[in-house]
Amino acid sequence: MVYREIVKPAIDLMASLTAFIILSPIFLVVLITLCIANQGSPFFFQSRPGRNARIFRIIKFKTMNDRKDADGNLLPDDKRLTVIGKFVRSTSLDEIPQLLNVIKGDMSLIGPRPLLVEYLPLYNEHQARRHEVKPGITGWAQVNGRNAISWENKFDYDVWYVDHVNINLDIRILWMTILKVFKSEGINQQGHVTMEKFKGSIK
Repeated sequence: MVYREIVKPAIDLMASLTAFIILSPIFLVVLITLCIANQGSPFFFQSRPGRNARIFRIIKFKTMNDRKDADGNLLPDDKRLTVIGKFVRSTSLDEIPQLLNVIKGDMSLIGPRPLLVEYLPLYNEHQARRHEVKPGITGWAQVNGRNAISWENKFDYDVWYVDHVNINLDIRILWMTILKVFKSEGINQQGHVTMEKFKGSIK
């Protein structure tokens, strides 16, 4: 409890500030490139539930354009994912701006990924426990399959993390994340360029 409530937030602040300073040259290069690719819109903002389901605004690099069909509806993800956006996503560079969310205190470096607000009423009691801790840039589910595993498995990993969070586990997840990024593993769910939407538990 001491680690989760006191030590972990302090590490998050110091580490995220340091990481943002170190990564700032890459941040600027990606920002300028996406400004060109997306015609002036490099960032993606969206409301997400944080700890205790409190809503906050997440910031990521925008990897898709806003192309629409004749009826004004956004085209499918695979039609809107830009070439540079695909590279940014595959290298996880789109996650860099979330360091600002960590600095602000809405997120942690390690924790369950913050998902869509519309999923909140779809969780069962077990799955909803993922909100007992701050969401993270990376987490136990991400290093155990990320978008390549089922929603049920992902939530099981999230809740397992909630019950076992400690500094050794966080260090292990951080190291495994670095390896996953270099190998570009688990970026997409099979048959999709992004993870298929959660429609409720099958259990």
